[in-house]
Amino acid sequence: MSDLLKAIKYQYPERIPSGVSILPGLWKRHPDEMREITARFKELFGDLSEKYDYEKYTPMSYRVGKYKDEWGCEWENIEEGINGYVTGHPLPSLENIREYKIPDNRGGSLPHGFMYLRILDLMGFENAMMEFALESEELQILIDKIVEYNCYQVEAVVDGAGELMNFGDDLGMQKGLAIGPEKWRKYMKPAFAKIYGIAKKRGKLIYMHTDGCIYEIMPDLADTGVNMINPQYRANGLDNLERVCKGKIPIMLDLDRQLFPIARPDQLRDHVRECVERLYLPEGGLGLNLELGPDVTPENAEALIEALVKYRDYKG
Repeated sequence: MSDLLKAIKYQYPERIPSGVSILPGLWKRHPDEMREITARFKELFGDLSEKYDYEKYTPMSYRVGKYKDEWGCEWENIEEGINGYVTGHPLPSLENIREYKIPDNRGGSLPHGFMYLRILDLMGFENAMMEFALESEELQILIDKIVEYNCYQVEAVVDGAGELMNFGDDLGMQKGLAIGPEKWRKYMKPAFAKIYGIAKKRGKLIYMHTDGCIYEIMPDLADTGVNMINPQYRANGLDNLERVCKGKIPIMLDLDRQLFPIARPDQLRDHVRECVERLYLPEGGLGLNLELGPDVTPENAEALIEALVKYRDYKG
């Protein structure tokens, strides 16, 4: 059994499971330096430095230009290597929601933003917030349609998936939930529970990435079937994560991306050490994740990776 599964199950992993995500923009800005760094940490990256091809592996949403997804949302990007955003919303009003058809795709499509962010992409942020405030019947119809689509997608892949299935949807803002925890529990919790329930009935574990301040609903996410959450350090705060999660909800901690571009290497090493010392339990429940964007210098990227390699063997 992998250390990740042992950490999720509190079965004493040999080391803290760890991962590094290098965003396309960092490869674009510092290709030679990142090839050199990844080549020196093959235990984390394998032969990534030899096979990585920016043109081949960069998703459409990270390329300059516009495109439409299968839902009719128009994406726009003005800077190569950084994820774009939706500027054209096919459902700015829900007056025609009863006739709205979900896409025909049944191939297992579960991209980042598959549920809550899908509502915002379809409607636009302000219009969606108004519907949540009004608690309109049409909002629930839209949610049900998105859930129906997502259930089709999970059914398409669940039997061929491994023990752990990955999902991603950013639920929080920098200082809380845009719709508040009570409306989230009313509208979103049943939606996620239904989607994840398909996988849970097949004996799967659920890993969920979610950005923003979400510590208030982390127990609710566990209720829906999530076995490990990937929360952000800065938005949630180490005190809250320790209080809510330590020994209760396994987390793959997303280390402080907002610190990475501005700190000295020694400060970054201290940051990794503090997080491990505060959240570590020998039985598990902790993983560490680095996401390195284009604003991170190669020097800081190297310091962070070195610290990750060092502290994943922490024993308390």
